[in-house]
Amino acid sequence: MHRSTRTALRRGPLIPALALALLGAGVPAATDDDTEADLSRFYRQRVKWSACQGPEAPEDLQCGKVKVPLDYARPRAGSIGLALARYRATGDRRGSVVLNFGGPGGSGVAGLAADGTDFMGLTDGYDVVSFDPRGVGRSAPVSCGDGFLTAEASDDTDDTDDMLRDPLAALRELRETADQCARHSGPVLRHMGTVDVARDLDVIRQALGDDKLNYLGFSYGTRLGAVYAARFPDRVGRFALDGVDTLTEPLTEQGVAGAEGQQRALRDFVDWCARDIGCPFGQDPRTGREEVVRLVRSLDEDPVPTAFGGTFSGQDLVGAIGQALYSRDLWPSLQRALALLVEDGDTRGVEAFTSGGFALPVRIGPRPGRDGGLADEEDVPLDNLPAALMAVNCADDPDRPTAGQITRELRRLRARYERASPVFGRYRLTQVLMCYGRPKGTPYIRERVRDVDTPKMLLVGTRGDPATPYRWTEQTAERLGPSAVVLDNRSEGHTGYGSSTCVHRKVDDFLLYGSLPPDGSSCGAEDGD
Repeated sequence: MHRSTRTALRRGPLIPALALALLGAGVPAATDDDTEADLSRFYRQRVKWSACQGPEAPEDLQCGKVKVPLDYARPRAGSIGLALARYRATGDRRGSVVLNFGGPGGSGVAGLAADGTDFMGLTDGYDVVSFDPRGVGRSAPVSCGDGFLTAEASDDTDDTDDMLRDPLAALRELRETADQCARHSGPVLRHMGTVDVARDLDVIRQALGDDKLNYLGFSYGTRLGAVYAARFPDRVGRFALDGVDTLTEPLTEQGVAGAEGQQRALRDFVDWCARDIGCPFGQDPRTGREEVVRLVRSLDEDPVPTAFGGTFSGQDLVGAIGQALYSRDLWPSLQRALALLVEDGDTRGVEAFTSGGFALPVRIGPRPGRDGGLADEEDVPLDNLPAALMAVNCADDPDRPTAGQITRELRRLRARYERASPVFGRYRLTQVLMCYGRPKGTPYIRERVRDVDTPKMLLVGTRGDPATPYRWTEQTAERLGPSAVVLDNRSEGHTGYGSSTCVHRKVDDFLLYGSLPPDGSSCGAEDGD
């Protein structure tokens, strides 16, 4: 789950979509128990900052790196470099605040370069820092190889029906894709879970010279923050978690929740669109929603050619709409793009929402060495975002249904997903097989991230969030215990910091001054407009 719409990823029909959404993990190496391995050489580091290179890099953005063990159980077996970026404090510096923009799989360096102005208020007291987590961006990026993003299914069949007819063949294909991911990614793929990233985050904290970690996490970044709080409770400073992720629901339930959330957001968009004479679905919201379903089905049956080669299917359109619904600010652009598609068959507008993720505009220091170096930006694979997302989610999820279980349950699950959303259900159904055939991920998050003994943390939940439903904020707050303070953002869109002036102010006040709103207090919908 991503905070930013820049992290859109394109998915084709079902089998390519499954390859994008289901695979990417080799053997998750995050263990439940910490070792006593000697990590002192990693904790003695200090970041050496220099100006970020590249024509699009902001002039005041600085870049650096830290080394972390590839395998925390065997720290002498090799290291990887993590790319960092920061804006320096302009006021009375009291340390750093580290940001994670979500994903998993989003580049923090690129995110800070693109969206840094959103966080300039925090430079009154902090260096504002972000990083590319292991396997992401320039930090030993993972990949599933050529063709992972562009594989095409047959033109004349419904791939969901094909899968129901022969699920074992589809599972065999997915296992082959998993092997391809392992070949292209190398050893880092086995060490991609959030437990590992949380340990990296503590190395970063020390390298920044901070006794406590101050942290602002969005979407998946809230999962990372919660794991860090459970693993290092005595090192938690001021933590703000916005767009709170689940710590307990299996991937199948997350898929249903995502379909329901996106369907609600689509309903709100069509209601808004219908008030405009230029709405391509007419002025009646009910028939407008039916028109969206018909458009998706029509494009699945007969994909249209794109300006960039290839074809654009109904499932491509679903992915584009889903990304645009993350933010109400994008609704006017989405309306114009859909009008171009409906009236002229022009896919360029909607394709802009499925452009494959962050550009990586910055370069950090010299070319990478053999141990602990950084990948050159031109060497970051195009499929890095989906490959990393799958690797982390599989490493974090201990559920592994068998082929027999999947075969027995697939028809029932398809019906359940389609009830959740006639538009997004098929697209989200890919979640059901997400980690098929992979070793079980760690149970650490479900079993041990609870009742944290930390200072108060601020959790922000948005009522109309299409990606992280508000109930996840409530459930996560209950699991974390008395340390969790909930801010109810009665607005729409994924996360609140970037869209609600009320949320933005309360988060900044907490991070800068330690001023917490009362538990259960709210920001009104008008504050997000």
